[in-house]
Amino acid sequence: MQVLNAGLIGYKFMGRAHSNAFRQVNHFFDSKAKIGLKSICGRDGEAVSKAALKFGFESYDTDWKTLIKRDDIDFVDITAPGNMHREIALMAAAKKKHIFCEKPLAMNAREAKEMWIAAEAAGIRHQVGFNYRFVPAIRLAKRLIDEGKIGTIYHFRALYLQDWIVDPAFPLVWRLDKKIAGSGANGDINAHLIDLARYLLGDIERVSGLQKTFIKKRPMVDMMDGLRATGVDSSTYGDVTVDDASLFLAEFKSGALGSFEATRFASGRKNGMSFEINGSNGSIRFEFERMNELLYYNNEDPSYQRGFKLISATEPEHDYAGNWWPPGHIIGYEHTFVHEMFEFVQAMADGSNASPDFKDGYECCRILDAVDKSAAEREWVNV
Repeated sequence: MQVLNAGLIGYKFMGRAHSNAFRQVNHFFDSKAKIGLKSICGRDGEAVSKAALKFGFESYDTDWKTLIKRDDIDFVDITAPGNMHREIALMAAAKKKHIFCEKPLAMNAREAKEMWIAAEAAGIRHQVGFNYRFVPAIRLAKRLIDEGKIGTIYHFRALYLQDWIVDPAFPLVWRLDKKIAGSGANGDINAHLIDLARYLLGDIERVSGLQKTFIKKRPMVDMMDGLRATGVDSSTYGDVTVDDASLFLAEFKSGALGSFEATRFASGRKNGMSFEINGSNGSIRFEFERMNELLYYNNEDPSYQRGFKLISATEPEHDYAGNWWPPGHIIGYEHTFVHEMFEFVQAMADGSNASPDFKDGYECCRILDAVDKSAAEREWVNV
């Protein structure tokens, strides 16, 4: 079987998730190629060498340019902060390396379009890390919509609620720096909602946004590790330059209406992503913290039978579920990354188009930019 060697750039939160996915794909899926854990890259030589050993990589690099130039690397996986995505992707495309890139694809739509065009011109496979598309229950939601089970869609309302920076003493990590992250809650978690909306309902026509930064200064730090930090200096503060919360209304090209709320200031909510879709024939509702379930309401049921029905998306007929455990044996967050990596491997192996690809990443960035502009100008903005 063909082996596709991975070069992973980044070894913290997403790097761990992707490394696990690389190892599990061939254990549970009959893919057309195997993933070889060839090299992992990070600036801290001591830390990345430990990550290489822990995650099972053959080697490590401390310079991403060196990694991309290696002849034994078939694809590059970008989990570095957003301000590095464009430069890494453009060099990888120039070297004809396939590219997997975490979301949001770039700092803005202009950069995202450049990355998409470069990848297409290079003839490589390219995919964006919108892992929620690969939840079996969300795939079921897509199937119900496509089969017309809920009829004409009127409403899409979505929430992404977290609370990890509610404490004003939480330090100024890189995700709160616009020069590195690009944006706050909007690009970090609204991006997921936007991609799901496009996946399930189609394109968005116009938006009206509102954003807020509640805590404008935070303590400086020496070291960051994903969503955590060490070496907090409570005597020195820096400016928070991203949004803490981002809300927007949307009108889809189909005529449906949407509402989106993303915040890191929802006390008690750790990863509260949910959406509800209402149509002429029924409704569906999904909550990620109960990710194996989908709620479905059918207007055509007799009145005495009406009510939301809970579907456990663990049967073999549900996408990906049959590759894991018997019905009723649930899967978790980490499995979404295995599913997306399986699809990426298939695309690289047979030359088919990956999905979601850099064009989807670009379209998401267009909407993110429009929300930012609308929030700044306090008016509706066409995408």
